[in-house]
Amino acid sequence: MPFIKTELPDLLVFEPVVHSDARGYFFESYNQSIFQQEGIDIHWVQDNQSSSQYGVIRGLHFQMPPYAQTKLVRVLRGSILDVAIDIRKGSPTFGRSFAIELSAENKKQLLVPKGFAHGFSVLSEQAEVLYKCDAFYNKSSEQGFLFTDPDLAINWMIPADRTIVSEKDKVLPLLKELDSPFVF
Repeated sequence: MPFIKTELPDLLVFEPVVHSDARGYFFESYNQSIFQQEGIDIHWVQDNQSSSQYGVIRGLHFQMPPYAQTKLVRVLRGSILDVAIDIRKGSPTFGRSFAIELSAENKKQLLVPKGFAHGFSVLSEQAEVLYKCDAFYNKSSEQGFLFTDPDLAINWMIPADRTIVSEKDKVLPLLKELDSPFVF
């Protein structure tokens, strides 16, 4: 199967089968039946796409229930370091992060379930990121925590003097200040 389990329960890497020849390549970036065979039955309702330059860090974000989102993240151009943090109370991996390089070249995708915060840093000159969501964006349920949280110690692979972060993301609280609504 094209799914790889990570050390964080329910967080999966999806590696589609890529068919290459002299013309280029073809792959199914999403096929409902393949996901269902793995027990993943998600109804996607929204696709989001962003373009960012080198050094941009977006995150760490999530939406509160009942607007929580599962995301399937992939890169159309360039490369990113994609990061997910388990924020489910009672999880044996609560507060642990997982990071993976997603790129247009490797075509890997990260399935980020509800109960995880998500963010990424741009490693290439430019990156275009596309992610599917199973719930609509709801501004009032937006939450997050600081990407430089010392308890997480995430290496974003960007020198501090080259990071580009929104003002909103610079003032988010620490994870330990979060009363997570998610339960494992």
